Amino acid sequence: MPAEMPDQDLGLVAVEPQPRSAVAAATDSPAEASIVVSLPARCWLASKRDQNGAPRTFSCRAINISTDAVVLAGPAESFVGEPAAAEIEHLGRLEGHIIGLLGKRALVMGITASASERRKLAARIQWVERLKDDGATDARADARFVPRNCVSIVILSDRSCIPCLIADLSTTGAALAADIKPNIGTLLTLGRISARVARHLDDGFAVAFLQKQDRQKVEALATRR
Repeated sequence: MPAEMPDQDLGLVAVEPQPRSAVAAATDSPAEASIVVSLPARCWLASKRDQNGAPRTFSCRAINISTDAVVLAGPAESFVGEPAAAEIEHLGRLEGHIIGLLGKRALVMGITASASERRKLAARIQWVERLKDDGATDARADARFVPRNCVSIVILSDRSCIPCLIADLSTTGAALAADIKPNIGTLLTLGRISARVARHLDDGFAVAFLQKQDRQKVEALATRR
């Protein structure tokens, strides 16, 4: 797990944007070293301080990572250009600035690093990818995975639609980042799948599907609007 946040100031400063589109590298057009993940993380934003002036810590999940950028799903709100930092399980501490916003539940942080640091990060990303592959097994039909399209909606019983991000998905349920935390047991619809709230998470909640889904169709159904 990430190391504890030190007491001293973050020392975050504004930096120039990367010459290539890190948003594209982290989302629809991944770079060679970019992978879809679901890793616990914490992030800090330069403008977010507590009453004592210390940096506030936000729980989040890294859902896509490359050597240029990382997509963080969680409750923190930011703006393009804001200095930021993140501690990500298996990948360590990364610093940079916000280069994109994906709705209200995800931030794209461009990574500030030297060429040497990027090579080391690429090696860690490849290690995480191998770890993912080693942990996967066809025998586990309900194994969790991160959909390539993480954006969806939750439809409540009053027909209100709440945007959400899918942190991970399986044939039997999903972990969601959203601006609400319905009571455990609440019936709702994720995309086109009927589900029940199973538990609360730091940055959202998890749902269990009322019926087990087909592995080949679950992503399309869960992200269909």
